[in-house]
Amino acid sequence: MKAIRQGGGPGTAATVLVTVILAFIALAWTLPSFGVLVTSFRDSKDIFTSGWWTVFPHEAWMKTGEIAVDPSLDLDGEFEMEGSRADFPTWRTGVETKPGRLLKWYGNKRTRKVEIFEKRWKGFAANLTLENYANVLAAGEIKYKDANGDVISRQGNNFADAVLNSLAVAIPATVIPILIAAFAAYAFAWMEFPGRKITFIIVVGLLVVPLQIALIPVLRDFMKLNLNGTYLAMWLAHTGFGLPLAIYLLFNYISQIPRELLESAFLDGATPFVIFTRLILRLSVPALASFAIFQFLWVWNDYLVALIFLGDKNRVVTSALAAMVGEKGQDWHLLTSGAFLSMILPLAVFFALQRFFVRGLMAGSVKG
Repeated sequence: MKAIRQGGGPGTAATVLVTVILAFIALAWTLPSFGVLVTSFRDSKDIFTSGWWTVFPHEAWMKTGEIAVDPSLDLDGEFEMEGSRADFPTWRTGVETKPGRLLKWYGNKRTRKVEIFEKRWKGFAANLTLENYANVLAAGEIKYKDANGDVISRQGNNFADAVLNSLAVAIPATVIPILIAAFAAYAFAWMEFPGRKITFIIVVGLLVVPLQIALIPVLRDFMKLNLNGTYLAMWLAHTGFGLPLAIYLLFNYISQIPRELLESAFLDGATPFVIFTRLILRLSVPALASFAIFQFLWVWNDYLVALIFLGDKNRVVTSALAAMVGEKGQDWHLLTSGAFLSMILPLAVFFALQRFFVRGLMAGSVKG
């Protein structure tokens, strides 16, 4: 019997190293997202004038007073204030005359005013607001302040309709392929019919077919059937593109159900359909939930299929965000709010179904 390792050693050092690396990766991944989240709740003027980290306690330059400059002072060359000499552009940028004290010329030469700044600690100064989210969701005219305090008017993006359009696409496009794939996986796993093996091989082979090569042929067929630009076209497209993986994933799980359980149900008089609806579906919840997460996230974050089959008539979330980048790229405080609006529902779906996620992915990985 092997002795239990006591104290530190190579194994402990490796564990610590892996933990540190994983912690660093997690921090590097989440910190920018956290910054965008904080930015989405900040006032528009604050966003344009300071970084998101300034909402937390920090040491910063704070204005403490003003100095009126003598009108007779020559500003064309270097001039002195509080023992420091510099030219006008340098004074306008700011000169630290002594540690913790900064003099900065305000405006142009005619103002003859210098502002005094001192380094002081600022507490939690988060001017949080929901105005950015309200402006993103609005369809009419929106107003906000820029870095100079000027009021800017823009046309709203009506992001609320985009969210509803995405829901109208994502929910049916998730439920439909799951139902079809569950029937197909059950048939491939437990039913005998001619061509079962070759058909399953074809389904698995479709996993390696790039989605892009099928877009144009499918688009032509949809145009002939007058389906292009409709939700039905999106449902059919996502169902077709998602079925191979769904069938393969569910087959691996359903095929691991003990045969004795199905035989007992059959001997009790249950038909294959009853066995499927009352037994297979209930036992396959982890695999169904796992694929539901994948499919919902793919459909919700899809841009290419929505652009081709739905177009700009009924914008989904991804199309609305892309339009915001083009139309309001300079108003990036609105983009942060739109980005988090697009993340809320996928996160809710994932956290609601995550307890089934690993079990569904591990389906068929262990025999016996």
